[in-house]
Amino acid sequence: PLNRDHPELVHVYLKTQEVIANIAPDISFNYWTFNGSVPGPFIRVRVGDTVELTLENDASSSMVHSIDLHAVTGPGGGASLTQVGPGQKKAFRFKALNPGLYVYHCASQNVPTHMSNGMYGLILVEPEGGLPAVDKEFYVMQGELYTKGQVGEKGFQPVDPFKILYEKPEYVIFNGRTNSLIDHSLKVNVGDNVRLYVGNGGVSLVSSFHVIGEIFDSVYHEAASEPTHNIQSTLIPAGGAAMTDFGIEVPGSYVIVDHSLARLDKGAWGALQAQGEQNPDVYVKVD
Repeated sequence: PLNRDHPELVHVYLKTQEVIANIAPDISFNYWTFNGSVPGPFIRVRVGDTVELTLENDASSSMVHSIDLHAVTGPGGGASLTQVGPGQKKAFRFKALNPGLYVYHCASQNVPTHMSNGMYGLILVEPEGGLPAVDKEFYVMQGELYTKGQVGEKGFQPVDPFKILYEKPEYVIFNGRTNSLIDHSLKVNVGDNVRLYVGNGGVSLVSSFHVIGEIFDSVYHEAASEPTHNIQSTLIPAGGAAMTDFGIEVPGSYVIVDHSLARLDKGAWGALQAQGEQNPDVYVKVD
């Protein structure tokens, strides 16, 4: 949390980079990124802040890139002011008028290709009084990869534009690749209050986000300021986001999924690992 009670001028610097990395072992892909990662950096500001965002396109890039932040009030969300060719840099300012959790993404032609290659992230605009305090926060984004080869096919995988057009991704993944939330599982303790900042970079599928064995005490749907309570799964549209809060009462492994469960085999799952004392009043085996 920002822990301040007044607006400020906030400087944000992002660099667009095209990076070859693995979707899965022995399966590589040319990701297009903000700051070399998928998703891009988590941006955190306060309502009333003025944000000056500088976007630089790495000289090694093959494409023009830009940024559209859904937290921006103004044409194109910033995209019309930040079309940057390789080696170029542009900046613009916006005032954060509305609190909530918002997606940002590249908005250069062809927009679906830029997004499906990994150019998305989240910006949180905290309300004036801040959000309710929690013990742990995590940043998770669902995305889609449209590769020429089928799921599991080894080697370098170029993009298939026809699969993008017909909305048929080979991979549906969290945080850029398969097993990202297995290799780097979310670590919590019994007694923790946990918040997940969850975005859907799309470009096409709606996420039915669910943590198996947990109930969301509060869900802030689609950047809403007021939460709803006791939610089992929450729909997150393409280009949308939600905040989910829940307590950890029982230790163990909690599987994170898109509950359109055929997507498990495409990579859409992860894990939250909870350590601590057993709680037989809540959950226990009966012989």
